Amino acid sequence: MKVEIKVPSPGESITEVQLAAWLVKDGQQVEKDQDIVEIDSDKATLTVAAEADGKIKLLAKEGDTIEVGSVLAVIDTEVKGEAPDKPVAGLPEDKKTETPEKEAPKNAPEEKQKNRTPEEDKTGEKLHLSPLARKLLQQEGATEKELAEFFRSVRIGKEDVRFFLENRNQQPRKQATAATKTSWTGERNIRREKMSMLRKKLAQRLVSVKNETAMLTTFNEVDMSAIMEIRRKYKEIFKEKFGVGLGFMSFFTKAVTEALQLFPQVNAQISGDELIYFDYVDIGIAVSAPKGLVVPVIQDAEKMSLAEIETAIKTLAVKARENKITLDEMQGGTFTITNGGVFGSMMSTPILNPPQSAILGMHNIVKRPVAVNGKVEIHPMMYVALSYDHRIIDGRESVGFLVKVKEMLEQPQRMLFGARSAEEVLLDL
Repeated sequence: MKVEIKVPSPGESITEVQLAAWLVKDGQQVEKDQDIVEIDSDKATLTVAAEADGKIKLLAKEGDTIEVGSVLAVIDTEVKGEAPDKPVAGLPEDKKTETPEKEAPKNAPEEKQKNRTPEEDKTGEKLHLSPLARKLLQQEGATEKELAEFFRSVRIGKEDVRFFLENRNQQPRKQATAATKTSWTGERNIRREKMSMLRKKLAQRLVSVKNETAMLTTFNEVDMSAIMEIRRKYKEIFKEKFGVGLGFMSFFTKAVTEALQLFPQVNAQISGDELIYFDYVDIGIAVSAPKGLVVPVIQDAEKMSLAEIETAIKTLAVKARENKITLDEMQGGTFTITNGGVFGSMMSTPILNPPQSAILGMHNIVKRPVAVNGKVEIHPMMYVALSYDHRIIDGRESVGFLVKVKEMLEQPQRMLFGARSAEEVLLDL
């Protein structure tokens, strides 16, 4: 029997997609539910899985633009296909079927394997793992270091060396230091690459923002001393209790949700000749993904604790960077926060995320001299920027909103604690 693999519909109004990459080879044996292809829509990158076991025949090429519902490939369930790329040839048969976890020292307790911290993982080897392989390691409580040590203990044979010699030119070369060698070749070559569906849609949306809105930006600066002191004091306890770090984004998200109660225009949108006001806050967090900028949304952020916000941000950011974000996770959004500070930006004018009316830009933290009670002191300072649509938000609302965000970040105890202690709020006691 032959099973057709068709392009699924990524969402309403999307009629075509771009084939980003095949994850299998033509004629290869595939298994049911195995990811076989990545497709780009104008909103996200999606994977398509095989619907049966068998030999696959590819009917489209990478980079092709294909209509939704078209046949991508055909799986012949009655024919055996070629085996996928084989593992290291020198592995004995008994070791091929074992996992790195079984090679762990017998005296190492299972609990220690499962509770390894990211810091312990960083001490291991930097291996080129696929997202699925890394996820499997994490699920089984194993580390990259253990994986590297396992393969290092295996005897390398003639076939392994031959495989290396045949494929070593395909490996990325180590970058030479600037003092000894430059990456420029001196040749005057040019390259042309087809824009992805996501990049084309992003370009169209950004141009439309400039043409269709009256966008302005107002700036302020925030003294981050109080928040940095809270993080210094509680970050280890917070991470131990909730399994996520206590970052800056949760404080900013909390401050934004509080300020939006006082300035509902900043949380509103224009629809034709009507204004839409929201009695909830869905915060979009701009994330730089491999295929371009995406904005996953944290729904009902106004109801969430710091731990819940941090957990949601971590989950969405990881999925975005691994191209696993879904359309539902990017739908809606009433306000957006973007953090250019992680790339070293000191100041910028963030562009609106339509149909939203405002976006807050965070930047890097720099120790600067500031006047405090008539004296010059050195404090960690951050510039913040609010871009807004002047058609719906006046200068008074925009400046007042940003000042309120500044006040709550500089005095987080007023925003977070109220009559409760810091420990009760941060640790959800």
